[in-house]
Amino acid sequence: MSTQPPNTRGAPRLLFCGDIHGHADHILEAAALHRPAAVILLGDVQAPCPLDQMFASIADRTALWFIPGNHDTDSDADYDHLWGSAWASRNLHGRVVTIAGLRVAGLGGVFRGHVWDPRSEPVFDSPQDFLKRGGKGNRWRGGLVRKHHSTIFPSDIRALKGQRADILVTHEAPDCHPMGVAPITALAQSLGVRHSFHGHHHDCLDYRAATGRLGFQAHGVGFCGISDEEGNVLYPGDFDAVHADRCPPDANKRQGRHTSNPGPGPLGF
Repeated sequence: MSTQPPNTRGAPRLLFCGDIHGHADHILEAAALHRPAAVILLGDVQAPCPLDQMFASIADRTALWFIPGNHDTDSDADYDHLWGSAWASRNLHGRVVTIAGLRVAGLGGVFRGHVWDPRSEPVFDSPQDFLKRGGKGNRWRGGLVRKHHSTIFPSDIRALKGQRADILVTHEAPDCHPMGVAPITALAQSLGVRHSFHGHHHDCLDYRAATGRLGFQAHGVGFCGISDEEGNVLYPGDFDAVHADRCPPDANKRQGRHTSNPGPGPLGF
């Protein structure tokens, strides 16, 4: 992973954007400068208006795709501005889409222990299972409670199993991050990706020590940070320097320290 000033490399096909929490100006600037085929938001969008309105100024030249983060279900407005927007079909969660010639797989949301702690057996297998066994009080607008539209269920990962992709985008991090989880790593491996990109932790750590173990190159994209499809950092995240002392587990191992991450869990990948 390297840091590049704008326009010192060939034009990127894809821009991966870390948690923006309602901020868009830096993405509009980057899209105008680099003119990528697509921008992919890595969750925690918290759009202040419908997504298609928020990014209307780049729509004629750059496609916008997203996965949801945990904060995208904090309020009815957060939810509606993604799932209720004209670009709701641009949600990559649970599927593989070819974008600018690259197969991109998406898994949005986070693990929540009362649904599935990846270190143990799942409590609920799927949204349908939650609706069936979760009780009438756990409903919203006649269906799944709002919060769990950004919860990872085992069925979400199974939907991607057996497919192939070049890139995996997730909100949660793989287990090369100190707070990452093994099922994300195993999913990337099962898809055969070359690169994975995640948001959520508002950092951009150096995962190079983990590449051999992982079998792919992992990249974190920080708060309002932007990286290209090779993992080159075009715009550092606002808190990358603040969180730079977070030591990835594989770097710890090289230094002789013991660390552990949640294991692969009951799905085995």
